[in-house]
Amino acid sequence: MRILNQIPAAFPWIVSIAALLALYHPPIFTWFSGKWITLGLGGIMLGMGLTLQIEDFRRITQTPKWVLTGLFLQFTVMPFMGWLLARAFQLPPFFSVGLILVSCCPGGTASNVIVFLSRSNLALSVSMTALSTMVAIVMTPLLTSSLSGNEIQVDAMDLFYSTLRVVLVPVVLGILLNVKLPKYTFKIKRYAPSVAVILITLIVASIIGQGKTIILGSGFALILSIMTLHLIGFVSGYFLSKILLKDEGVSRTISVEVGMQNSGLGVVLAKENFVNPAVAIPAAISSLVHSLYGSIFVALFRIRAKKASEKSDADLE
Repeated sequence: MRILNQIPAAFPWIVSIAALLALYHPPIFTWFSGKWITLGLGGIMLGMGLTLQIEDFRRITQTPKWVLTGLFLQFTVMPFMGWLLARAFQLPPFFSVGLILVSCCPGGTASNVIVFLSRSNLALSVSMTALSTMVAIVMTPLLTSSLSGNEIQVDAMDLFYSTLRVVLVPVVLGILLNVKLPKYTFKIKRYAPSVAVILITLIVASIIGQGKTIILGSGFALILSIMTLHLIGFVSGYFLSKILLKDEGVSRTISVEVGMQNSGLGVVLAKENFVNPAVAIPAAISSLVHSLYGSIFVALFRIRAKKASEKSDADLE
């Protein structure tokens, strides 16, 4: 059980190794496909719901400026950059729509782990993840269909219903179980982050394995565009929130929330709403990229936090 609890901290390395294995020998992970991917995301979102309490939503009203600033940056900076980079790198239509789709997704549970490890504001991270997930039910389909233009036909209502089903239902169910059966969920939810890491790794590795030929054949521009997207998300999230809010801990948290997307949701929405399976590939690669960036920013933020603490101690002396 102790090993299981260590899994979230090793998420970037677990998903990286799985992705490489998927490229080397796809059948290791490609069995996890079809309904398994949808059920996997349902399990992740249920686990998120189990870790949430009504208090997490009340907390939003206590620091509305922090939460709303982060939410605004998440649903403006990332979608716009997804659209801009798709054109700048002249991605094929299926990659272009996939990149825009994942850029319009909300924050995921992995961001909470990164915020915790970086010693930032975990309560704010949980609140932002919860609110952005709910807002995404409307914003993800709306932004994706608006920004995709004529690249590929995007049905906003189909995306809306898919998001509603795979996000709202399991999250609300998890919250209700947490409220009504706290004794039982207390024993389960401690393992929710670890289970989420395992499931998202299976989803990502499966999509990468299925798209091996496409990725190796034309993936350089795609990978570079995704790396640029998430780097801009982390950096702009930090500096813009620092300018607006002037709080180091809050800025680090918003940086992570803006820079990391719910890539699993992007994969499922792509698989359920587009005929071409390649649309799901950007979301799968996104999970790998933002996880690696997250581990880098954990180190940078911990250094900043340590320096700030030392400076505070020196001032007291």
